[in-house]
Amino acid sequence: MPVLCSLAVSPSGRLAAVGARLAWSGETMADLGDNVTIPEFSCLLQMDPYLKPYEQDFRRRYELLQKQLFLLEEAEGGFDQFTRSYNTFGVQRRPDNSLYFKEWAPAAEALFLTGDFNGWDKFSHRYTKKEFGKWELILPPKHDNSPAVDHNSKLKVVVHTKEGQRLYRISPWAKYVTKEEKAIIYDWVHWDPPQPYIHIHPRPKKPTSLRIYEAHVGIGSPEGKIASYNNFTTNVLPRIKDLGYNCIQLMAIMEHAYYASFGYQITSFFAASSRYGTPDELKQLIDVAHSMGILVLLDVVHSHASKNTEDGLNRFDGSDSCFFHSPPRGEHSLWDSRLFNYSSWEVLRFLLSNLRWWLEEYRFDGFRFDGITSMLYHHHGIGTGFTGDYSEYFGLQVDEDSVVYLMLANHVLHTLYPDCITVAEDVSGMPALCRKVEEGGLGFDYRLAMAVPDKWIQILKELKDEEWNIGNIVHTLTNRRYGEKCIAYAESHDQALVGDKSLAFWLMDKEMYTNMSSLIPMTAIIDRGMQLHKMIRLITHGLGGEGYLNFMGNEFGHPEWLDFPREGNNQSYHYARRQFNLVDMDHLRYRQLYAFDRDMNRTEDKYGWLAAPPAFVSAKHEEDKVIVFDRANVLFIFNFHPNKSFQDYRVAVEAPGKYPSYHCQ
Repeated sequence: MPVLCSLAVSPSGRLAAVGARLAWSGETMADLGDNVTIPEFSCLLQMDPYLKPYEQDFRRRYELLQKQLFLLEEAEGGFDQFTRSYNTFGVQRRPDNSLYFKEWAPAAEALFLTGDFNGWDKFSHRYTKKEFGKWELILPPKHDNSPAVDHNSKLKVVVHTKEGQRLYRISPWAKYVTKEEKAIIYDWVHWDPPQPYIHIHPRPKKPTSLRIYEAHVGIGSPEGKIASYNNFTTNVLPRIKDLGYNCIQLMAIMEHAYYASFGYQITSFFAASSRYGTPDELKQLIDVAHSMGILVLLDVVHSHASKNTEDGLNRFDGSDSCFFHSPPRGEHSLWDSRLFNYSSWEVLRFLLSNLRWWLEEYRFDGFRFDGITSMLYHHHGIGTGFTGDYSEYFGLQVDEDSVVYLMLANHVLHTLYPDCITVAEDVSGMPALCRKVEEGGLGFDYRLAMAVPDKWIQILKELKDEEWNIGNIVHTLTNRRYGEKCIAYAESHDQALVGDKSLAFWLMDKEMYTNMSSLIPMTAIIDRGMQLHKMIRLITHGLGGEGYLNFMGNEFGHPEWLDFPREGNNQSYHYARRQFNLVDMDHLRYRQLYAFDRDMNRTEDKYGWLAAPPAFVSAKHEEDKVIVFDRANVLFIFNFHPNKSFQDYRVAVEAPGKYPSYHCQ
């Protein structure tokens, strides 16, 4: 029998040893079966012995990953080359200035290229059919040796189906798409600038404490319009730096035809949204962030795709499958979107190359993977509650194609980019989601602590101050899997969306319009609201996880909600903006909330409690409404009592002595 090595060498060498030993012994992939061992599975079991009954599930997942890596080695020369397929698909300019076009359209009868370059002739430039549903076309350079397709000119793929239809499509690999002002459909624009942007600044080192500023470029201005990459670079980045955040999570960057989808209905996966500016302006934004020591994560959506056909992936080759499962498996009933077929070779090529593209071309530092729960289970989390019983995370309800894709994605990313950060948005609590692939985990660095903001909203909506359950608050903030890092947050974009309210609005509501001026006496509602706003954020920061996240504007208690222009609001931008001008007015109390958020982050930077082991909670007193815990040699004392203060309050400390204090005033 072959002796299988663990996954711990180089990109192509990781499974080369496995392949060599299999060949040497005369064994085949079919013999892997039960002989596959998870190299560090004992570490996982040591962390959580209750996973032992599910060892076979872990082994099967790991075996499927091993097989996938072996096949990549055999067919593509390893995943390093495979994940650079953006260099061969779509359109590529060769050294002689000829243009090479390549697409995957397995159900198509014929493919043609049309555009500005040929006067929109639909039949003059035909692709040649190759193996495995691939199509190729080469355009020689012009007489002056310049490329046949000019930079910034429009293109379309014309797909002829077996049923005789003629379809006009955008290449799935398009790097830039734009929309005319009054048009509905996006256009594929050839992006090949004569002087592309060159990054100057190196990536910052991966921080031990991750403080994330979740941001949306389009709403990054007080003005009622779509803000730009340049505006974000000039006006928002300095604020983020001043606030003490060391990481930005950028939403709605991958191109999405419908602005009000908040960037979660992707139409062009390789294109940075043109509504904010050009690709080079996004590259500059990231470069400037790096110069400030700030990492930039991309909110990546690989859980589903827009149903758009003319400017999306849906029915690219005329079939109801191609990149997706055929219906009903290939459709998400709640999101009205298409679901990827993660077992397809070409879908893996597309998605893994997509991750690599954003890291290589734009120099993002990692990803927040959206909608992971929908990927992990065949039921997509619809109508399903998770109690934490381990049987919910294993068995036939788990979509192992998706699980293996996520393991593969994390394996590739962390092998090629050891400092890459991946964050999972999962509400289910899947065990080992944030443990190494070598242990049998899915390989994410962090998961979002999604129960925390829900708890705060529930408390503010349903309970009077004197009814707050102190033990329940502590339980929610500390109830996370040991050894799997969490990003804690009091609120994110979800809580700010129309239909809900931000914490500040729940706390102070309409008084925020009239009583936030320091030129008038502070009302009881504003006083209570500001103190609880600070306390909720600080206790979440200190107790809730190994990273912290804030959505833009919430650091200073941004009033109102977030709503994008749509038919239901007369296409208004009034609520699709962030009123940073409120912080810049000396007489408004928003400045005080901003200053507290800044000081909170700077204090964490000094003491590093996010990188420390979980806090030790020494008191959770229901009658006094007091919570006491220490973490990273910092003593936290919170008095949530609505009308009682305490003097000479005795608390336990690890080391006796005098402690300098900071008050939430």
